[in-house]
This record gives sequence, structure tokens and C-alpha cells, in this order.
Amino acid sequence: MEKKDLTSNYYELFQLPVSFVVDLNALSDRYRTLQSSIHPDKYANAGDFERRLSVQQSARINEAFQTLKNPLSRARYLLKLNGIDMDADSDTSMDPIFLMQQMELRERLEAVQGSANPGEVLLEVNHDIDEILEGIIRELKTIFAGTLAGTPVSDLQAARDCVRRMQFMTRLQEEAEVLEETLL
Repeated sequence: MEKKDLTSNYYELFQLPVSFVVDLNALSDRYRTLQSSIHPDKYANAGDFERRLSVQQSARINEAFQTLKNPLSRARYLLKLNGIDMDADSDTSMDPIFLMQQMELRERLEAVQGSANPGEVLLEVNHDIDEILEGIIRELKTIFAGTLAGTPVSDLQAARDCVRRMQFMTRLQEEAEVLEETLL
């Protein structure tokens, strides 16, 4: 059995440069290659140790793939690699302008069902959410490009703030998706 290093970071595992910008095609290709080489089905007749190792490696590869393909998860992971654990983050302060923007979007989302044309209103809200998320992603690309090249840690704090905003907007986007399903 070809043993994969279960302690390597996700970028090393997929042989990708550590970056916020990831070639999703290369990621998918490498994922398929890794999974085909260690998939548990290939070790159905192997010993207990080999089967257990195959399951562990497969789970690690799945976890790494899911993390790197999603911009929010990828940003959180990059921060973690740089010593900032978003799960341990107890700072709840946010930019008041962003909070107002987020509250306005939330109010618009809540008003969708009572509007004369809920589908159109929801489409507009989704468009605004998507634009904000795209802006945050552009900001993260810029911050991480400099930070990973050796820019000061203060930029990691800026990236942390972006990730927190992205989390808010992603939750709002998920709520909009649920509302869309309800309307259909």
C-alpha cells in the first residue's frame, strides 16, 4: 500500500502551492488520483491495519479536498496554517458599516415572502449577496497574496476580518437558498 503522509498540510497532500487562489481543475485531478490509489475498496482483502490505514487516508483526502475547494474553508485553513484559529476566536466586534449592510440584507430577505413579486425580490437580494461575497474574495486574494509572501501579520488580522464577514454573508446566502426552496 502506498502510504500517504497524514500529517502533511492539505496543500502538500495535493502538491499545490500554498495560496488562496487554487486551480480547481488541478485540485480535482489530484483528488481523483489520490483517491484511486488508496480507496478502501482496493484493500477489501488486505489485513486490518491496511484497511484501517486506507480508510484514514481516504477520509483525510476527502477532508482536504472539501476544505481547499471552498473559498471560505480555504481561507479559514490558511489562517489556521498561519496561527489564527477562527474557532477559538472570541472577538465579536465587527465593522459597524458591514453590520448595517448585513442587517439591511437580512431585512430585505425577511420581506421577500410578503412582497408582490417574491421571486424577483429574492433574485435582487441574492445578486447583492453575491456581489459582496465576490468583493470579499477579491480582498482575500490580495491580502493572502501579500501575507503568504511575507507581509506583516497585521494583514493576517485583515484576512481574519474578511473571513468573519464572509461567514456572515455565506450564512445569509444559505438562508436565501432555503427561502428560494420554500418559494418553489
